[in-house]
Amino acid sequence: MLRIEDTDLERSTPESVKAILDGINWVGLDYDEGPFYQTQRFDRYKEVIQQLLDSGHAYRCYCSKEELETMRAEQEARGEKPRYDRRWRPEEGKVLPAVPEGVEPVIRFKTPLTGSVGWDDAVKGHIEFQNEELDDLIIARPDGSPTYNFCVVIDDWDMNITHVIRGDDHVNNTPRQINILKALGAPLPVYGHLPMILNEDGHKMSKRRDAVSVVEYADKGILPEALLNYLARPGWGHGDDEFFTMEQFVEWFSLEAVSPSASRFNQEKFLWLNAQHIKAADNQRLAELITPRLQNNGIDITQGPVLSDVVALLKDRVQELNTLAQEADYFYRKRQPAAADVEKHLSDDSKARMARFAEQLQALTEWTAESIHDLFKPFCTAEGIKMGLLGMPLRVLVCGTTHTPSVDAVLALIGKDEVLRRLREALA
Repeated sequence: MLRIEDTDLERSTPESVKAILDGINWVGLDYDEGPFYQTQRFDRYKEVIQQLLDSGHAYRCYCSKEELETMRAEQEARGEKPRYDRRWRPEEGKVLPAVPEGVEPVIRFKTPLTGSVGWDDAVKGHIEFQNEELDDLIIARPDGSPTYNFCVVIDDWDMNITHVIRGDDHVNNTPRQINILKALGAPLPVYGHLPMILNEDGHKMSKRRDAVSVVEYADKGILPEALLNYLARPGWGHGDDEFFTMEQFVEWFSLEAVSPSASRFNQEKFLWLNAQHIKAADNQRLAELITPRLQNNGIDITQGPVLSDVVALLKDRVQELNTLAQEADYFYRKRQPAAADVEKHLSDDSKARMARFAEQLQALTEWTAESIHDLFKPFCTAEGIKMGLLGMPLRVLVCGTTHTPSVDAVLALIGKDEVLRRLREALA
């Protein structure tokens, strides 16, 4: 059930909602119902707020922002924990201040003043808070719009949510939410608070320092199944299994196996895992994923080998899709070789040797990796050279780089006419 928690109207823009939906769609986390937008449920929230007011579990507070700031400053000066002093909270025998004119109140939940609130957390074990440590939570703003911590409670109740599993940065919200559910006589879900994933420096992941947007990982050439596979692993494991499908994860996962300790995002392992998923992926699918990347670089894949065949040759050599696209480019157009490669591999002797080898390539009647490979040993023997003195200059002349898979397979894919054209042009 997909719920869009958009009560913060300043932060919840159409663009931010679209990013959520795009991210969920990209990773393939399907949902059965929804999306449900909290902003479309305001009538329900207001109904429950009125119910809490009527039952004495909520009250109107007319404190201005300036009053609250002064209140907190005075508390801090006295060495006290800053909190709302409950001056507008109605109690038996208490005289409330006069209601100021022209001030729209907030609605606060009447937190119990004594006792404790606790739960058996599915990840962290038993957690308990003293009610006296908790503030009287604002559940509706002056304009009447309900707040996040209230809306999610009503949603969980109305939608029969059985388990609330979220980051442990929400632990402090849970006692407040439990108190509201108890005031409403609603059933409590099971709560489980997952450890945060820190960056490699051990700090909380930051938008400025770390790639934390789902679609940003797509741009970085990560496969969605690799991202899900990796994110399943920090703080949880199934034996020594590192590489697994989502179907296996669903079968294996249990909250009891989750560690309560924070874990670090290991970029090296993440890329290794992405490489494993690239190796296992369908070649045609990979070809479709890198086609826009090649087109953005001005490469016409219709003029050259079938891209899925190129992918099959290259995919074991890369860790992400951007590199796969970069490695595929020389199959469609020759790169400009680096000056160091030209100096090292293209002497006058090697160029003359390449011209002689081009004649043998020209004479081939069958253009396959096997037939090309069969030329190598006899040619090297006749020339009195090792294979490196044939393969490296050949790579530089045809591809513009020394880093390729087996040169016979590369030449076979590029095609006879194109290989000979590149050699003639380079040796002219």
